[in-house]
Amino acid sequence: MKTITSSLLSSYPKVTASFTTRHGGVSQPPFSNANLAFHVGDNVVDVQQNHLLLSKTLSYDVEKLVFMSQIHSDNIVIVDETMNFMTPPRCDAIITNCPNIPLMVMSADCTPILLYDPFNEAIGAVHAGREGALNEILPKTLRAMGKTYGTKLNEIHILLGPSIHGCCYEVNEPIAKNVIEKGYTDSLQRIGEKVFLDVNTILVQQLERLGIQKKHIEIIDECTSCFHETYFSYRADAQRTGRIAGVIVLQST
Repeated sequence: MKTITSSLLSSYPKVTASFTTRHGGVSQPPFSNANLAFHVGDNVVDVQQNHLLLSKTLSYDVEKLVFMSQIHSDNIVIVDETMNFMTPPRCDAIITNCPNIPLMVMSADCTPILLYDPFNEAIGAVHAGREGALNEILPKTLRAMGKTYGTKLNEIHILLGPSIHGCCYEVNEPIAKNVIEKGYTDSLQRIGEKVFLDVNTILVQQLERLGIQKKHIEIIDECTSCFHETYFSYRADAQRTGRIAGVIVLQST
């Protein structure tokens, strides 16, 4: 399966982190062809095969993988050895310090985020759409890692995966008003009577406010809508599409 590997984390042998594309799987249209989500109407057997292909590409045990039943919330779950592929928690962020348990976040325009604390050997996966970003799912997850594992903000490494950008994400006036009220006016752009939102601008602004070093942030700067032949896009694919994923795993050795 075709993946995008993190350059930021390439020097850390104890962690593997990648984002998938829509290529290298077995799903049939309109999920062509590396869909990893079970809830979108794809053939279950094909989705299972895609997960198996990805696990072979990234060398992890697919049965130990933990993905989320994502609900656009600010819920954060601590993952331990009792959880597995068959028990996805209802949340939008998962964290762990357990080795050999891959964490997965799925997306098709929302921002998939991977977190790595190289000093305390802890990882996280976060799903940040508009609602999650405005509800500060990312800062809350970073604080949860600090409380649970002792993660310090000046040590955390953060990867923002492929997502829809402000060039393509048109929103209505009530949403724009809410964004402004939350203090993220810079994330909006008006073109004629239309208004567009860039969620990554919100996320980066939140990281800046926390004092996260720019050298510890990596952004896959490709719009999933503009590049929907490479990535799944809920908007560009008329809402019937698959999901790419971000995967991060701590190695035991």
